[in-house]
Amino acid sequence: MSENPQLQTERLSLRQLTLDDAELMLAVWNDPAFIRHVGDRGIRTLDEARVALEEGALKLYSEYGYGPFRVALIGDDTPVGVCGLFRREGLDEPDIGFSILPRHWRKGYAYEAASAVVRYARTDVQLQRLTAVVSIENAASVALIEKLGLQFERMHRLPGDDDDVAIYGMQLDS
Repeated sequence: MSENPQLQTERLSLRQLTLDDAELMLAVWNDPAFIRHVGDRGIRTLDEARVALEEGALKLYSEYGYGPFRVALIGDDTPVGVCGLFRREGLDEPDIGFSILPRHWRKGYAYEAASAVVRYARTDVQLQRLTAVVSIENAASVALIEKLGLQFERMHRLPGDDDDVAIYGMQLDS
């Protein structure tokens, strides 16, 4: 596994997040769809976003060697969202997660980025299994997860949450 992986698709470039991506993450964390389907992180300032990046993505990179990627358009490097691998309290396996900013919805970016992350998980990280955690009411994300090949396994309540989420999974070592 490379030290600082970068992925590329036909239209997108993916790289690890840095503290310079605080503005992007502030937009992601305050997107009404993110708040509705994932949760309100209560992050409202760039300084809070930097701290959250240090305690989240940057910690994942150092502890596990993977984490979320900044997703941007090839050409002008416009950030469109994030997609990558996560480790959540209360789950034993890594999961794929993604969030595309609303102005970039319905262009296939989430599927394109997530497909690259699944390949990365299989070939670079060499995960044997991948999961996805999703609010069952989030029909668009459920459809994307199923299109990637993950299948519904069970409902699960994560520590500190009030509602159950759907757990999807797939084998990667086949």
